[in-house]
Amino acid sequence: MEQQHDLEGINFEEGYIAVIDKPLEWTSADVVRKVKFALRRAGYPRIKVGHAGTLDPLATGILLVCIGRATKMADALQAEEKEYVAELMLGATTPSHDLEHPIDKTYPTDHITREGVEQALRALTGERLQAPPLFSAKKVEGVRAYELARAGEEVELRKALINIYEMELEACELPRLRIRVRCSKGTYIRSLAAEIGEELRSGAHLTSLRRTRSGGFTVGQAWALEDFLEKLASCETK
Repeated sequence: MEQQHDLEGINFEEGYIAVIDKPLEWTSADVVRKVKFALRRAGYPRIKVGHAGTLDPLATGILLVCIGRATKMADALQAEEKEYVAELMLGATTPSHDLEHPIDKTYPTDHITREGVEQALRALTGERLQAPPLFSAKKVEGVRAYELARAGEEVELRKALINIYEMELEACELPRLRIRVRCSKGTYIRSLAAEIGEELRSGAHLTSLRRTRSGGFTVGQAWALEDFLEKLASCETK
């Protein structure tokens, strides 16, 4: 099921993986609903649609939307290596580790150097346990962690084994950083931002996040969501 930008002649029930560049502030579920609605209008009223790996609303980039029989591949696709480009602000934290919530604490940054940042990235590279963000979709006794956190309840999330294969410092204009991260399934880049802040004896939070690769799919192959929906609308009714 090779990614292609010509949908003519495709039987979506047989299976298709749409590589979508998820827009900012859209949830992954929003994208799936839009695609499913467009497919129904194109003549596929009962077709299955899902995605392989959630992206937060404040993140952009590759979202693999699995259509028809390709939904059976979602777990395998989700398990593959991911790559992200993340921008961080040092010296301040937020409850969600990103811009979803306002800054709650500030920390000094005068002691931080580029060499110190590179050392921190090296220290956090490799296989280790990582705690998910409190404001995440992880379930605690059947309830989403973010629902409990928003209600002000104490939440303790189990750490998961992750692997950071590679981190590269792409830009360092202190207190702002841009890093490229190659990592395993289950890695929370928001948590990684907080960990970098702690490693630097300061604080940090994400200011932007873009998934640039998922398995063998790159962002250069991705459809703009609007273009994909428009192309679906022009497909012949089945």
